[in-house]
Amino acid sequence: MAAASAVRAAGRRSRRLFDIFVAEIPWTVSSKELKEYFSQFGLVQRCQLPFDRDTGFHRRYCWIKFSTPEEVQNVLQKDSHILEGSKLTLKQQNRRRRSQRKSQSD
Repeated sequence: MAAASAVRAAGRRSRRLFDIFVAEIPWTVSSKELKEYFSQFGLVQRCQLPFDRDTGFHRRYCWIKFSTPEEVQNVLQKDSHILEGSKLTLKQQNRRRRSQRKSQSD
């Protein structure tokens, strides 16, 4: 049980490294299709689309990592993102460096 919670905690930490959180993804869209769509705004380094173990379906949200902050701004400047007729909800992830976290906790 402790190992499972450690894996979940590591997953939460790694998500902070992503640039954009995307929600309301249609069930029929795959991570490959998400990467292809977002690559029009820049180089997508990683797309993490979590799946539910019980249902086998993805959870309708993902995290996207781009190469540069400019690419992130390209995505956020577009008014709406629509895939397979569904409007995606995007949120920029707040990145904090270790030095910032340490100085805030002191």
